[in-house]
Amino acid sequence: MKIQEASINFRSINKLAIPATIAGIAEPLLSITDTAIVGNIPVDGLESLAAAGIVGSFLSMLIWILGQTRSAISAIISQYIGAGRLEEVKTLPAQAIFLNITLSIIILFSTIFIVEEIFELLNASGKILNYCISYYSIRVWGFPLTLFVFAVMGIFRGLQNTFWPMMIAIVGAILNVIFDIILVYGIDGFLEPMYLEGAAWASLIAQAIMAIMAFFLLVTKTEISLKLVFPVHPELRRLIIMSLNLFVRAIALNTALILAVREATALGDKFIGAHTIAINIWLFSAFFIDGYGAAGNIIGGRLLGAKDYNNLWLLSKKIVLYGLLVSVMIMTGAMLFYRPIGSLFSNEIPVLETFYSVFFIVILGLPINTIAFVLDGLFKGLGEMKYLRNTLLTATFLGFIPMLFLGKQLQWGFYGIWIAFTVWMVIRGLALVVKFRRKFRPLLQNT
Repeated sequence: MKIQEASINFRSINKLAIPATIAGIAEPLLSITDTAIVGNIPVDGLESLAAAGIVGSFLSMLIWILGQTRSAISAIISQYIGAGRLEEVKTLPAQAIFLNITLSIIILFSTIFIVEEIFELLNASGKILNYCISYYSIRVWGFPLTLFVFAVMGIFRGLQNTFWPMMIAIVGAILNVIFDIILVYGIDGFLEPMYLEGAAWASLIAQAIMAIMAFFLLVTKTEISLKLVFPVHPELRRLIIMSLNLFVRAIALNTALILAVREATALGDKFIGAHTIAINIWLFSAFFIDGYGAAGNIIGGRLLGAKDYNNLWLLSKKIVLYGLLVSVMIMTGAMLFYRPIGSLFSNEIPVLETFYSVFFIVILGLPINTIAFVLDGLFKGLGEMKYLRNTLLTATFLGFIPMLFLGKQLQWGFYGIWIAFTVWMVIRGLALVVKFRRKFRPLLQNT
């Protein structure tokens, strides 16, 4: 595969960032679609929305924990391309994918036998608990499929290609919407409404089609083989270490997300419903902005492999600037359509009023989130997984959790959860800015 030299300008960055943005929002878009459609179910809409939010948060945790191989694969391939040694790493992806899928199947079977206990720990009970169990029992089978798709997207990213991941994401998102409408609400005289279970089946079918498409494109559009070849590649050890660091990081990240769900659930049904809407919008904006993080990941790894520190420094400034511009556009749209946005997800007045009470915090936090998300992507491309791990551990256990329980003690209610999120992101962003300047500015001065 012939890959052109990198140039750091608006066109080259956005050529990667825009498709990466579309690809990156695939999973949150699936969750948002479920949330919007489930929230308007005519039978037990509030309970269904709460269940979709609880299960969605738990599945996101599993996917993010094991999906970190994507970033490790992308970083290693990018660095080998920058060093002009791509041929040396072609057997690595198949070994990494095999390892990842095996782990995902083990985890899948270990959770399905204790599913009720898992959601009871998240404060689900009664009708909501029953809905959680039925929804999860279907959606969980898409877990290995999503991880496979993530890994293939990581390979394409490492090869400096975000177009095919974008196409996979577009097809998956469109199919999910179509299947959601058909299966949740049914077709009069032909198919009975399946309600919440229909949303789960819609997501599973869309994920299966995305996996088939990812396999086909990888085989036909790249020289990377999925045939498992031994001996074990020497870089597999580094990939596993990088993935383990990101694994610990993802646990810290999801500790914050799960604790937030637990606290919102404890406040009452309308609060978990409102939190489900808010966190889906937060995640959607995160993945939207993260397109520039993906561009930083892709180009940054390549520049590091080539030891081009001048352009690496230039890249960091430009992707942060472009990301901030996007966040300002999202903020403007969110403020202009403050109430219509909420009504897309639910017709329950108590849920909507609770959501509106904290939506402004979500909006105002976007520029802070941008710095953290964009530099997070760049650091992954540079292979700085250990520092990313330590940053998340610090932000979660010395920032988010103390602030969450301080808010609880001070009776801030729902506000306390989202204030804790803001503190969490400030720590993450600040730590990455300081580290990048300290490590790469001296290298820039010596080149």
